[in-house]
Amino acid sequence: MSPTTKNLVSVFKLRIGVAIMLSALAGLAIAPGAGLRAWQIIVFALAVLASSASAGAFNQYFERELDSGMKRTRDRPFVTGQFEVGSYWLSIIGIMLLVSVLAASVAPNVVAGLFVFLGAFTYGVVYTVWLKRRTWLNIVVGGLSGSFAVLAGAAAVNPTLTPAPILLAVVLFLWTPPHFWSLAYVYAKEYRDAGVPMLPAVASESVTAWVIFAHTLVLVLVSLLPIFYGMGWVYLAGATAGGGYFLLTGYKLVRKPGIESARKNFHASLLQLTLLLFACIIDVWIR
Repeated sequence: MSPTTKNLVSVFKLRIGVAIMLSALAGLAIAPGAGLRAWQIIVFALAVLASSASAGAFNQYFERELDSGMKRTRDRPFVTGQFEVGSYWLSIIGIMLLVSVLAASVAPNVVAGLFVFLGAFTYGVVYTVWLKRRTWLNIVVGGLSGSFAVLAGAAAVNPTLTPAPILLAVVLFLWTPPHFWSLAYVYAKEYRDAGVPMLPAVASESVTAWVIFAHTLVLVLVSLLPIFYGMGWVYLAGATAGGGYFLLTGYKLVRKPGIESARKNFHASLLQLTLLLFACIIDVWIR
């Protein structure tokens, strides 16, 4: 991968974008209704990816000064000068968001387009601009960005939302805090020094570990509820395996708080979400 490509992947946070796109496709898969044509699904998926990328780029553009003071983020392109700061970047970001929302509104429907916009707005403005430097609840509210992706996928098939995709949206909302708090635990000192009130930077290690574990427990329990609304054994297997492992690493974090335990819990959160989303899609596909 060339340096320019790596910088673009970094600025647009394409790894997160792929996860957001997969969340939207999972919502699309489990929503009851007439199936979309292949071109509609492709356009919609790309629209979700582009909207997420626009929000990710705005996050890095807006936080470039903050990023310069943290070891984890000081190599980002806007910090190093590899990408020059200028109003044209805001134009690119705005055009990307506008095109993605319009595409999502036209390919499936306006309701899907609205949820695509709300997801990007929540991450780019509500989390990044309004909350991140003000409250430890920043990432709790920021978790709605993933929820809106699921709701966008469900609305693409059926604008009248049904229980299964709503529950999956709640799962995404509950997943984001323990996922990111585990990462923030590893870099708690950097957040503390930068004045960013992430939970691990303002609470003790023990309190942080217990909050992460409690959040994870609720998340796993809620992730099992779609079984009562039409999901099958593949979904149950994915939710149980991923959720069980996430709970295990969370329990180990409570028993022995520390950076290594937090890092393992962070990786467990990624595995849990991956298994859950693929289980959603496969469960519907094999019926």
